[in-house]
Amino acid sequence: MASDREFVEYVAGQIAADASITYRKMFGEYMLYANGKPVVLICDNTAYIKTLDCVKPYLGNAERGFPYKNAKEHYIIDPDDRELLSAVVKELERNVPLPKPKKAV
Repeated sequence: MASDREFVEYVAGQIAADASITYRKMFGEYMLYANGKPVVLICDNTAYIKTLDCVKPYLGNAERGFPYKNAKEHYIIDPDDRELLSAVVKELERNVPLPKPKKAV
């Protein structure tokens, strides 16, 4: 089941960050970006955060799941918890590198 755009917009709106929050549709699902850095993966109307050391203090005891077949395990974050979501996104924005530019074919 693909994610609803309304859910994606809700999650993006919940993020109180000093960053530009954008999203891109990919294979029926979405990736949210903070200043161009990938921070939240949305699959089946569930918000996933990559299990990185920088967010472990925030999400170490959080529920975990797999956003899609053959994916690595991710944290599941409640988008209704605006304070936690915003803190995690800020931490990710500080620590995640920009994606490498795609080579022209």
